[in-house]
Parts: sequence; C-alpha cells; structure tokens
Amino acid sequence: MLQNNDIENILFLDIETVPQNEMWNSLSSEEKELFDLKTKYQRKEEYSAEEFYQRAGIWAEFGKIVCISVGYFINKNEIKTFRVTSFSGIDERKILLDFKSLLENHFNQKQHLLCAHNGKEFDFPYIARRMVIHGIQLPDKLNLFGKKPWEIAHLDTLELWKFGDYKHYTSLKLLTYVLGVPSPKEDIDGSEVAGIFYKEKNIQRIVDYCERDTVAVAQVFLRLNNQPILQEDAVVSIKKEAFQPLHNQ
Repeated sequence: MLQNNDIENILFLDIETVPQNEMWNSLSSEEKELFDLKTKYQRKEEYSAEEFYQRAGIWAEFGKIVCISVGYFINKNEIKTFRVTSFSGIDERKILLDFKSLLENHFNQKQHLLCAHNGKEFDFPYIARRMVIHGIQLPDKLNLFGKKPWEIAHLDTLELWKFGDYKHYTSLKLLTYVLGVPSPKEDIDGSEVAGIFYKEKNIQRIVDYCERDTVAVAQVFLRLNNQPILQEDAVVSIKKEAFQPLHNQ
C-alpha cells in the first residue's frame, strides 16, 4: 500500500484526553454557557449540558491532554523492533513542549511522517489546538497553514482502511480484531480515562493504555501493508530520555 515509505520514518502516536475540570460546578457561568452551545447538536434532547460534561475531553476547547504515547520502528540486522515511550502527567504544557522537542529534534525531515488512528480528525488537530491555546509555536509537522494536501506529513490508519469510503468509521478495537492484531483494550477504554485521572490519580495506568493503542496502530499499519505483525518481545517500552531514534539525518 505504501511501498515507497520507509517505515522507520514514521512516528506512530496516540493521545489520551480528559475534561479540563473534574466537575461541572468548577466551570464559570460563561464556560457552562459555551459548553452548552458547543454540544447542543450532539446532545439533542437526551442529555443536559451538565450530564454531557463527562465527555468534555474530546473537545480541545474544553479538554486537555494527559498523555501522548509515541513509537517508531527499528530494523537492525533484519530484526524489526518497535520502541515506544510516553509524555504524560498533570502539566499539559510540559507534555506538549516535550512532544514538540521530539518532533523538532528527531522527526523534522521531509521524509518523516506522523501516523495515528483517526489522527487527521482527532489526535493531530487536538494537539495543535492545545499548543495554540498554550501559546506554543507549532512544529512544522503540525502546522498545516499554506500547505497543499500532498505536503501534509500525516498518515491515518482509519483513512487507509476507508479506501475512499468517507462515510465509513471503524474503531481501532474493531480493526485490530478483523486484522488479527492483539487487542489493545485489555484493561480500560477511553470512557474511563477521566475517572482514572481524577479519582484514581493513576497516570501509569493511562500511560500503559495509551502505549498499547500506539502499538496497535503500528500493528494495523503493518497489516495494511501486508507485513507480518510484531511479536510481543519485539515491542520495547523505554524512558523518554532514552528515546533517541537512529534516523536523525
């Protein structure tokens, strides 16, 4: 499918987000009104804005990023491995700056691509919007202004699976199942992340979940290119300080 792209030039990623505030009552009256207006179409008459606030993390205007997991392939001596790490915590600005530093120092060349599942509709714009809100200058890989479609360095496994059918949506969980990829949803799903962040205060559990999704995106990409998936021992989780891709040229 993408024979001309060196898989080692692709940075796979996934993000986890939560509402900016744990409780609806923590919002100002203006924020409550704006959230009401923003979500009116999705809520219809089924939910009040307050009842719907548990889903606020899916909008960059009302949510925040608590984890960005990234991974890349290394093919050494014909042995393919996948290295994964995460930027996470309660300081969203630091998460974004650390991720930006990775892009600018190691994935800043023309041949480098970003890949996520539904990334073009969610992950990539969400990260960019949160950077703008924090006053962080966008790295080139996320700055789409003035670029032609073929100049945008983004891949999306959902888009690849659509094969041009723009009405079609397939979750990562379903796609891993039909392609024979080990399911990443072993412990939690996205609807539980906010509770784990605010009530359990268990960032590591979120990191583990986010990294499994990142690995799953890479595995799906392999299958879409008719390549064998990685075995469990080929996936290496490392500290972000040691996350130094070999292809910096």
